[in-house]
Amino acid sequence: MNIIRYQTLEPGWTVFDPIVGLHRELCRCLANPFVGFHRQSEIIPEGTPAMDVLEDKKNLYVVAELPGVKKEDIAISLEDDVLAIAVERHENDRKEEQALRTERFFGRSERSITLPKPVAADRVSATYKDGVLTVTLPKTEEAQPRQIQVVTA
Repeated sequence: MNIIRYQTLEPGWTVFDPIVGLHRELCRCLANPFVGFHRQSEIIPEGTPAMDVLEDKKNLYVVAELPGVKKEDIAISLEDDVLAIAVERHENDRKEEQALRTERFFGRSERSITLPKPVAADRVSATYKDGVLTVTLPKTEEAQPRQIQVVTA
């Protein structure tokens, strides 16, 4: 039988401190499992385009980053105030080379967002330049801000 020397605890330290620290770390991880890997508290699947939704008095704008995608491989649809953008990314035809590391996503991805205000679907337009898609969505007359004059009674 081996004799183990008795170790005294440092002041302010208890036997349960490592367990409390582990508990705290587990709670933090479970509350927010992908810290640093998601955008604006939304978990976005791999390959989906990053989007911004902007607004002025007359229009909503959806700006999506689609680097390396051809215009023909983009599909945009609008139904019941939900805008969907589908993208098909094709793999390069480089058959002689062996991939040592691949980080780019290839295949089909789709992203749908619910628009915050009603839009006139018949006047929606889209432009694509330098890998950035901009969808312009004109607001309906009801959704546009109005000035109301105050009259004296």
